[in-house]
Amino acid sequence: MCNQSPKMLNQGNKTPPDEIKHTVSAAMPGDRVDRLIAMHLSHVSRTRLKALIIKGYLTLDGHTIKDPSYRVKQGQNFCIKIPQPEVAEPKPQKLPLEIVFEDEHLVVINKPAGMVVHPAPGNSDGTLVNALLAHCGESLSGIGGVKRPGIVHRLDKETSGLIVAAKNDVTHIGLSGQLSARSIQRAYVALVWGVPQTMKGCLKNNIGRSHKNRKKMAVRKTGGKIAITNYKVELTFGIKASLLECHLKTGRTHQIRVHMSHIGHPIIGDPIYGGGMRRARQINLNEKILTKIKSLNGQALHAKTLAFKHPVHQNILNFDSRIPGELVELMDILKNI
Repeated sequence: MCNQSPKMLNQGNKTPPDEIKHTVSAAMPGDRVDRLIAMHLSHVSRTRLKALIIKGYLTLDGHTIKDPSYRVKQGQNFCIKIPQPEVAEPKPQKLPLEIVFEDEHLVVINKPAGMVVHPAPGNSDGTLVNALLAHCGESLSGIGGVKRPGIVHRLDKETSGLIVAAKNDVTHIGLSGQLSARSIQRAYVALVWGVPQTMKGCLKNNIGRSHKNRKKMAVRKTGGKIAITNYKVELTFGIKASLLECHLKTGRTHQIRVHMSHIGHPIIGDPIYGGGMRRARQINLNEKILTKIKSLNGQALHAKTLAFKHPVHQNILNFDSRIPGELVELMDILKNI
């Protein structure tokens, strides 16, 4: 039996009630039921609402409705049950984390190169998600009905730097909206082979799965999705290497790595897109530099700057992280070539 009054829908409670009811007014007939409910439950994503409806958590005058596209009629009484968040499948692990910022809504981490973000086949533990489950504990109120951190944007295993995770649906929805609107500011530093012809530029084209190797991404003439990277050369090391600052306008998989390789300046240490040891040896470098490159935990790419509007408090948050010591050491060696 639903025990919450309709006005509960508009109060934006941090902890949603177990059951919520709503009566369709004269202004609402004909609308989809999932859209109608989503309008009143800003703390629950529409994706989750659709999943709950399909699973049978919505009733119409006591009868279960499993069609999210059901068109409502005036006077109908709906009741939706919001189950308690499920325990996340990944196991919490106490791993060292460099916390840059944290409050009850989100956490910003400076991720080291070599750490996987999400558990996956071959990387079932030791990931950032495992570490955050242990670190955040009960402060995770649930993302999509599961007690887990909401990773809005990702970093490759071999890329270090700043990443933000949401602790609840309200924050996750807000950050995801900013990402879609391209209002989250992200800047990376990258050590690349060679020096681009222009000291600053904008790379804009489509990136999608490579036709030749489905495990790789590639610039595509047809298909794929638009990818935009602005870059600026900050420092050169003769003609053999340079330090770039790259600003992402979109967030495609391996975007900076693919773009830099596409213009002939792959990121140093990148074994997939042409910046690995084979390229290093072709440039005829001394053994000291080769040894240093071989010892890198990943490619020479670091997410240095992150800025966004706090989804709850609405203030602008700006973060800047130091370049990892191994990349600083590499640059010191490159200065002498």
